[in-house]
Amino acid sequence: MSKVMIIGCGGVASVAIAKCCQNSDVFTEIMIASRTKSKCDAMKEKLQPTTKTVITTAQVDADNTEELIALINEYKPDAVLNVALPYQDLTIMDACLATGVDYIDTANYEAENTDDPEWRKIYEERCKKEGFTAYFDYSWQWAYKKKFEDAGITAILGSGFDPGVTSVYSAYALKHYFDEIHYIDILDCNGGDHGYPFATNFNPEINLREVSAMGSYWEDGHWVEVEPMSIKREYDFPEVGEKDMYLLHHEEIESLAKNIPGIKRIRFFMTFGQSYLTHMKCLENVGMLSTTPINFEGKEIVPIQFLKALLPDPASLGPRTVGKTNIGCIFKGVKDGKEKTIYIYNVCDHQECYKEVGSQAISYTTGVPAMIGTMMVVEGLWKKPGVFNVEEFDPDPYMEALNKWGLPWVVCENPQEVE
Repeated sequence: MSKVMIIGCGGVASVAIAKCCQNSDVFTEIMIASRTKSKCDAMKEKLQPTTKTVITTAQVDADNTEELIALINEYKPDAVLNVALPYQDLTIMDACLATGVDYIDTANYEAENTDDPEWRKIYEERCKKEGFTAYFDYSWQWAYKKKFEDAGITAILGSGFDPGVTSVYSAYALKHYFDEIHYIDILDCNGGDHGYPFATNFNPEINLREVSAMGSYWEDGHWVEVEPMSIKREYDFPEVGEKDMYLLHHEEIESLAKNIPGIKRIRFFMTFGQSYLTHMKCLENVGMLSTTPINFEGKEIVPIQFLKALLPDPASLGPRTVGKTNIGCIFKGVKDGKEKTIYIYNVCDHQECYKEVGSQAISYTTGVPAMIGTMMVVEGLWKKPGVFNVEEFDPDPYMEALNKWGLPWVVCENPQEVE
């Protein structure tokens, strides 16, 4: 029995909320809190007749720590699940510290205003030290480790799919299949088709910034940075087929490099169709992916935020998206002195997800693990003071929960490897 505050009411949040309501034995009470209370009320109206979970709603500005503190003190939850934007991770963590409440999120902190002088100074120092230039990384949240230890509360970072499930796969592979893992390739394939010439399957601003950033991977104890989308591979994904995929920087590389002993290389690949890449390059060339504000007819606008307003809402893609996703990890290492390679992956059907919770598979594959990570904390299975990534805990109960709650996984021995 637990009482959880869920901050956010977008595509991923709606899945997490729906799955909490399916799991009423654990989530006896939830509060849905968002900047737009009407969205929370609509979610409650839809779900309350179907669940024993008691749902309440509230309006809150997740950028405002004092508002968050007041609401947490009023509701008194056992944990806060942050499925708002990555820009708000730190304000929500601050509120949890002030109120002594456990914290769970799905994506690491990303600064919204990358032109702020103080932020730029910290960012440039980190780039020089770490050797890569992504705007998003775990250093901001890892800096909270001692604060959470001193407060005696738990923060779980990145309980989505990637990061999240892919990191738990890594811990599970090390525990059950390897003495040492030397190579990890994380493969994220969306074989779905929404019918639009151009759209993104999650927050357009976050998605386009991630894809247009410099690529990087971890090898032999250091970062190797490459031009955006400059490394391409082809892979034949089970139940999806052959797709082009490109190397990106992704945050779980950082934590896995720190937490998986003996690792030699970690890479992250994501599939993209040519139409997506052509549109994105054109938008980048004309400045529409810029985060720097411009003056337009006397009003200040941020180009990428304006673009976000023009693109289809990812939450609206569910009814029109067909096909499947395949997300997983290829592990290569040693067991009992012999080389070994396995592939752990999940296949998710867009239309099946829509039938169940009214969402496409991208939101589903993040929202389900968000609920599971929260369940791990409130049931005491993953609970100790400090700030942790998911691979730092016992993977077995999480892996069991994936099978139970809609994301069954497959272990394939001797799979096709990536060059």
